Amino acid sequence: MDIANLPFGTTDWSRIEPTEHRGDTGMATWRTQNFGPIRVRMVTYSPGYLADHWCSKGHILLCLEGELVTELEDGRTYTLKPGMSYQVADNAEAHRSSTQTGATLFVVD
Repeated sequence: MDIANLPFGTTDWSRIEPTEHRGDTGMATWRTQNFGPIRVRMVTYSPGYLADHWCSKGHILLCLEGELVTELEDGRTYTLKPGMSYQVADNAEAHRSSTQTGATLFVVD
């Protein structure tokens, strides 16, 4: 990642207007900031959330609260708990997220 032309700044995530994104089940609430080509999000998944698609976008993701299960299209699964992260490149391995308990994530893509 090449971060260029980005002056120092702070973000108060509580002041960013949330948008809602339905899953097959449950809801994802995103608070999003764009810095040139870099999208940064605070994402909250409701309990029982299951993504409605396989994602091929690259991410760096940090679990802040709750528990997130990430399933790869080949069947492997990974469970993230607070303080754990994952990273995946664009078009590398399709993945989708779910959570039984709910989760809050910080995502850079």
